[in-house]
Amino acid sequence: MRAVNKNYKSIWLDKSDPGIVRAINQKRLPFFFEICEFRTVDDIFNAIKEMTIRGAPVIGAAGAFGIYLATLEMTSTTNPYKHLENAARYLISCRPTAVNLAWAVDHVMKKLEKNIPVQSLTAIALKAALEICEDEEESCRKIGINGLKIIEKISRKKNKKPVNILTHCNAGWLACIDYGTVTAPVYLAHEKGIQVHVWVDETRPLNQGARLTAWELGQAGVPYTLITDNAGGHLMQHGMVDIVMVGSDRTVRNGDVANKIGTYLKALAAFENNIPFYSVFPSSTLDPDISDGLSGIPVEERDPEEVTTVTGLAGGKMESVRICPENSVAVNYAFDVTPVKYITGFITEKGIYKAEEKEITKMFADKLK
Repeated sequence: MRAVNKNYKSIWLDKSDPGIVRAINQKRLPFFFEICEFRTVDDIFNAIKEMTIRGAPVIGAAGAFGIYLATLEMTSTTNPYKHLENAARYLISCRPTAVNLAWAVDHVMKKLEKNIPVQSLTAIALKAALEICEDEEESCRKIGINGLKIIEKISRKKNKKPVNILTHCNAGWLACIDYGTVTAPVYLAHEKGIQVHVWVDETRPLNQGARLTAWELGQAGVPYTLITDNAGGHLMQHGMVDIVMVGSDRTVRNGDVANKIGTYLKALAAFENNIPFYSVFPSSTLDPDISDGLSGIPVEERDPEEVTTVTGLAGGKMESVRICPENSVAVNYAFDVTPVKYITGFITEKGIYKAEEKEITKMFADKLK
């Protein structure tokens, strides 16, 4: 996608130095556009943990690159397979909710079976990581094509008046290497001349909507309006939202969806106001091993300081300020789970599926073999 007048992906291998993985620093946006470099497993771990890299598909790609970098850290005295197994466990531990991370790391590790010569491990790991990036990018492109059909249908129904889309957090190309999930059909609709307008939730506590989604849409020239997290219900009550589209960090066997905290409340409001609510994600986000999201999906708890402070631009620098009394007790649940009964359907690279058991079984067909 286009950013600061140049085409970028959110993560990539440095062509001039294959020992370096580069990524856009999401913590610095929208105030500063900076590129980070990662040379070690620790670099990748910290980038994911601290959300320099964030978004389910791209942290999966980062984890895959982490295994590749782990192969570069091996020495003549290293037990290579033990070293890689330790690196895999370490990387997977840094963020528990998004299944893409564990899926991608496990995918690369399966390619590195113990009967493979040690000297071949690096090339195989790199090939696997690059394939994951390519596959995720292609999945998002297809998601855009499939989701566009829904936007086109709403546009026709409204006699080509703007289609008002409400989203939450950032499910854009920053989170997905390229195109994005929720944003992919929005970008395609905009390119086709279909009038679209996006209501962007600020998405407290780290404001990924206000900082990242708003920045992305602005770079692409897509009309948007920033709103407080709690304004969505009001807009729906007054007929100002045509469709709600959110991402997913993990979608389980019964169709429950884990996404950024606050998603569940949007789903309730959409259900109450008879507004279609779609979760948009690639197949890598499916988890067939969990049958009930509420009881089975691990919900990450992050540093309470993310709740008690807010970061913004002041005097040309990014500054954090406290927004509550010094001794306030806070809790920071990073995700919530939306039960399948509140979801209209799923938009994936394979097509559009209703939130029904037989349709969900179709979605999981490849992973259930």
